[in-house]
Amino acid sequence: MPCEVTQEPFGHTQDGKSVTRFTLRNSSGQLVVRILDYGGVINEINVPDRHGNVADVTLGCDDMEGYETRSRFFGALIGRVANRIAGGQFTLDGKTYTLCVNNWPNSLHGGQVGFDKKVWTSRVEGDSLVLTYVSPDGEENYPGEVTTKVVYRVTDDNELSIEYEATTTKPTPLNLTNHAYFNLAGHDSGTLADNVVTIAADSYLPIDDTSIPTGEVRPVDGTEYDLRRPVRLGDRMHKVRKGKGFDHNFCLAPSDGKVRLAARLEHPPSGRFMECLTTEPGLQFYTGGNLEGQRGKGGASYGPFSALAMEAQHYPDSVNHPSFPSTIVRPGETYRQTTVYTFGVA
Repeated sequence: MPCEVTQEPFGHTQDGKSVTRFTLRNSSGQLVVRILDYGGVINEINVPDRHGNVADVTLGCDDMEGYETRSRFFGALIGRVANRIAGGQFTLDGKTYTLCVNNWPNSLHGGQVGFDKKVWTSRVEGDSLVLTYVSPDGEENYPGEVTTKVVYRVTDDNELSIEYEATTTKPTPLNLTNHAYFNLAGHDSGTLADNVVTIAADSYLPIDDTSIPTGEVRPVDGTEYDLRRPVRLGDRMHKVRKGKGFDHNFCLAPSDGKVRLAARLEHPPSGRFMECLTTEPGLQFYTGGNLEGQRGKGGASYGPFSALAMEAQHYPDSVNHPSFPSTIVRPGETYRQTTVYTFGVA
C-alpha cells in the first residue's frame, strides 16, 4: 500500500479519555503526517526542502495539556459550523436558535465545545485514517443529530487528502473545515514574511469590525486582496485591516463537485511549496494576526503572523445571508466535501 498508518498513545484529556496519535507516511517518506483522534487534529506535517532537510510545517502542541489549554484550533476539525455566526443567532424554518457567543459578539467555530474538542471514534482502513463523531440533537444548541465521518489519507503524490461526509436527523447548518496553520519555513520559524501566496479568487467578502461579512461580494481588482499572482506576505499582510492582516473569505470559482486549485503557498528560501485544492466555494485565508505567543511544539512561541490558515469552507455567516451558498443540510441529504493539500519542492 502507498501509505503506512501506525498509532501510539498521546495521553489523556482532562476528563480521562484516552487520545491516540496516528502517523501516516507515504512510501517515499517525503510526506509524514501525524493526526490525533482528539479533534481530528493534524499534529505534524513533515516535508523536506530542496536539500532534503525535513521540517514540520504546521503549528501544534507536544501534549494534551497544550491542546486543551493553549491551542488556537491548531490543526483541528471545525464543526458544526466553521467561522462566525453573527450575534450567535440564526433562524431556520421559522424557528430561531441562540448559540454560545464565544467570540464576542458572535459564535465561532461551532461554539464553546465544538468538534475540535471532541475525542472522535477512530479506525484504520487500509491506507486511511477514518474518524467519526455523532453530535447529539441540541449540542451547542444546533438542531438534529449529526453523524460526521472524516477520512485522512496521504499519497505517493505527496498529498494530504481530507474527505468529509455528514448526515442529520433534522435540518441544520453544517460547515466543516480543518484549521491547520502552515508556515513552510517551519512551524518554529516565527514569521510568515518569506512565504509567498497565490489565491485563485476574483472576489472576496468585505467584513465589519467583528469579522462578519457585510453581504457584499467585492471584486479583488485594484485592492490589496488581489492575490491572483504570487505575493510575498511580508510585503502585503500588514497593509490589510490596519495592520491586523488577512482574515477573509475568498470566493472561489464554481465547482462541479471535483477539487480544483484554490491556493498555492511557496517558500523560496527552502523551495517548499503547498497547493490547496477543494470542492468548497470559499477559502478563509487567515494570517494569524490574533496569535499571542502561545507555546507550541518544542517550546516554540507562536506569535502574530507566525503561520497562516487556508480553511476550505462555505462562506462565513451563510445561515444569515440567503444570497450566499447554502449551508443547510436536511434529512435524507449527505454533506460532502474534499480538500487536498499537496506538498513539493521547487
